[in-house]
Amino acid sequence: MACKDCVLYSNIEVGARFIMKKTRRVVWFIGSTVILCALLGGVYGQRVEATAAHSDDADVQASYDAFTKVFNTVEQNYADPVDPDKAIFGPSNTNLGAIPGMLRTLDPHSTFFDPRAYAQLREDQEGKYYGVGMQIQGRPGKLGKLVTIVLLPMPGSPAFRAGLRPGDIIVKVDGKSTEDLNTTQVAEMLKGPRGTVVHVTISREGSDEPLEFNITRDEIARKSVDASFLLRPGIGYIHISSFNENTSDELDAALGKLDEDSLQGLILDFRGNPGGLLQEAVEVSEHFVDKNQLIVYHYGRQSREKRYYATRGSKGTPYPIVVLINRLTASAAEIVTGALQDHDRALVIGESSFGKGLVQTVYPLSEKSGLALTTARYYTPSGRLIQRSYSDVSLYDYYYHPAMNSNAHNEVRLTDGGREVYGGGGIDPDIRVPETKLTSPQETLTQRGAFFNFGKFYLANHKTIARDFQVDDDVLSEFKRFLEKEKIQVSDQDFEANLDFIKKRIQLQLVTVIFGEQEASRLSVENDELVQQALEHLPQARELLAKAKKFMASKALK
Repeated sequence: MACKDCVLYSNIEVGARFIMKKTRRVVWFIGSTVILCALLGGVYGQRVEATAAHSDDADVQASYDAFTKVFNTVEQNYADPVDPDKAIFGPSNTNLGAIPGMLRTLDPHSTFFDPRAYAQLREDQEGKYYGVGMQIQGRPGKLGKLVTIVLLPMPGSPAFRAGLRPGDIIVKVDGKSTEDLNTTQVAEMLKGPRGTVVHVTISREGSDEPLEFNITRDEIARKSVDASFLLRPGIGYIHISSFNENTSDELDAALGKLDEDSLQGLILDFRGNPGGLLQEAVEVSEHFVDKNQLIVYHYGRQSREKRYYATRGSKGTPYPIVVLINRLTASAAEIVTGALQDHDRALVIGESSFGKGLVQTVYPLSEKSGLALTTARYYTPSGRLIQRSYSDVSLYDYYYHPAMNSNAHNEVRLTDGGREVYGGGGIDPDIRVPETKLTSPQETLTQRGAFFNFGKFYLANHKTIARDFQVDDDVLSEFKRFLEKEKIQVSDQDFEANLDFIKKRIQLQLVTVIFGEQEASRLSVENDELVQQALEHLPQARELLAKAKKFMASKALK
């Protein structure tokens, strides 16, 4: 999991300069090792005080000597030449090197970033880059060779304006074949300085000849507030996908578009949000809580307690809020959810969140690499620990099976209104609604890419759809013929039993291709069962807010 939710210390230069000669790479690594040993003895760092005893220093020195001997022995005697980069840093996107391996013994979120990963971290935090603006994916093509397919041009991006569609295959970029190149390689070819032109050759189903596009690169803003509209008069919906440097400003704009002063309710959706920047989480919380209310605090062994309060607070608009979360809601999204829940400002619905409450401070190293080191833990206003236990669990299970080691009911705290809430395992919702699981036929259709590929097939013959497009019997007949052609077996009984799901997915795919992600997002939200439940619980959220204000007012009089 990428370290999106990190404090970045851009003015710290740690470690010796990276030297290309093998013998001096060991010296560089040794210097870095001494720095990392501050974890044990507190001997280095802007925020670290020297507290280690002489016996601890001796232990660190002994470990340091042992590593040096092992590395020298391996480098001199291993059967094949040793690549110091791989030995020390590990192959890209792995945790197999000496430094990543050491960090893995600490916690799941302390991470080493090689130059490529470090650049991606900064790009994610800034929320922008320069390119053409589309999501791509590598898939097996003819003869098993890898091809790059367009998943989605971003709304308003150069790729979207040029007319690229989901399902298009990128054949060449500036005349260079993309066959057998991975997604990262193709993405790098598409990126470039603002205002420069990239020539993209596309293969599209239904077109006999390749399509040629000259696309002018531009700044691509990764919108973190990626959906905002009125579900019904006076009831707004906002989805926040991450927390980057622009999230609070984007939320301001979204609430302005919804005419916040006239809102009678808001559905705030954090499902799938992996987190991001702490300061943005604080500023987003300030939109909804009262001035001077505590939002979050954190502290660690060498990190003094720091508390974040609402310095401006909400405008006093008393509309009720329902927050939606799931098991992929993490970190900064959990901070906002916890603050709104503890202050009884929102009713929380869905699944228990991920439980990521560790503060990472990013220390830049030499050669544009970085170390994200856990320095503190987050706590909600009521004192709940957000972090889930990671002891006695594999890294895989920690990330992909969070329910296996959740102890969310081990901590009991009280909200402003006196309600019991639970900590120690993410944010526990007020109303638990398990995520709807796909049926076996639905899984088959989804995993085989039936709807995505049918979208290409259908539009190759029909070219476009009307704005009021509905999936009728003729479209369903075409879909059945397409399934037979692709040898995707779904019985007539299963087809009828899942007819509503099939219709909605076909409609969603075709709307996405022709009218873009924003229209598709609205359609998807309107068909979302959890959103419909949130609408039904808005009166409960209004009652919760009223009781909390009454409780706090009576408390202030005592």
